[in-house]
Amino acid sequence: MTRTTSAVARALERIGRLDPALHAFVEVWPDEALAREREAAARRLPLGGLPFAVKGPSGIRSFAARRLIAAGGSPVGATSVPGPGTHWQTWGLGAHGRTVNPWRADRTPGGSSAGSAVAVATGMAELATGSDGAGSVRIPAAWCGVFGLKTTNGLLPSPDRSGLASAGVLARSAAAAEPYLRHVLGGGGPDASPALPLPAVYSGDLGFAEVDPEVAAVVRAAVDRLVAAGTVRLLGRDAALLDPVRAWTAIRGGSPDDPEAVRVRRTNDERLDALLAGGALLLTPATPNRPHGHEGPGDLYSTAMTWAFNLSGHPAASLPAGFTGDGCPVGLQLAAARGADVRLLAAARAVEDALPAAPVPPAAGRAAAGR
Repeated sequence: MTRTTSAVARALERIGRLDPALHAFVEVWPDEALAREREAAARRLPLGGLPFAVKGPSGIRSFAARRLIAAGGSPVGATSVPGPGTHWQTWGLGAHGRTVNPWRADRTPGGSSAGSAVAVATGMAELATGSDGAGSVRIPAAWCGVFGLKTTNGLLPSPDRSGLASAGVLARSAAAAEPYLRHVLGGGGPDASPALPLPAVYSGDLGFAEVDPEVAAVVRAAVDRLVAAGTVRLLGRDAALLDPVRAWTAIRGGSPDDPEAVRVRRTNDERLDALLAGGALLLTPATPNRPHGHEGPGDLYSTAMTWAFNLSGHPAASLPAGFTGDGCPVGLQLAAARGADVRLLAAARAVEDALPAAPVPPAAGRAAAGR
């Protein structure tokens, strides 16, 4: 008789096999994870021991982690975040070294939810918690070829006094992220089948960003495919926002009443509300650039396409759009009206259904072949 390996045992096996090279975890909790899985089965909890990872050592105390555990989730470990002295956040430091991108080891996975993205991309966890103050969920999701959602600001508890950071989730797909919304937000699952085509506005640069031409081309091709499939209907609205860099910096630095910050925030809020009126989505590249090397991003702002939505508070997600010629994943960003997190996830599922399925990263494929 064949003995069935539990989901947590499979996740722990993959961590043991993959993490020495990827460095996605800072801590792993095998005994506790297996015990929680047995308890979830015995109590017939809805998540049934679902193996998930938490962002950083403090992640186990987060609201999201507590809600997932209460529903029968089983945390397998804490994932990497940027190490001490790292002034740029698109990086991670695991227990045994710098976190590497599962598609290209010479590139970073993005951050600061670095290890969370790598863990779900390679099957070391079925989903992972994250937090996003400028793109810290969406950037690693884009660069690791997975789904990442920043929830509406203020919807879930956040330790960030500036109000810019919001809780989020990373998973292999929008469908795999559903347990997070169901049990953390407590609002039930997303609509099974949103009415198609989805009304949407497309912007390649939000009116101010300098986007890598190949990244822009990959995203534009994905949007064209969505239109051709009848999933999306593009609206004739111009997404011309003000560059939020100075406003974000002032607010993060404790000066929310800075006149420039107030002006940019008010203007962009008004423009986004108009763009997203009537349930429209906003489609953009998730990042202006592809994953950079471990030496740092240089003068590039990887956050250029993401942090406007931290200032405005809108929910936003990144999902796989394709690859550049050098094998780097590219993310398509979807933003929706404030509070429309469940509807945004349903839209993301519809978009995923119309795009090619995301492949398995080379690192995960090698592990599967070696079993």
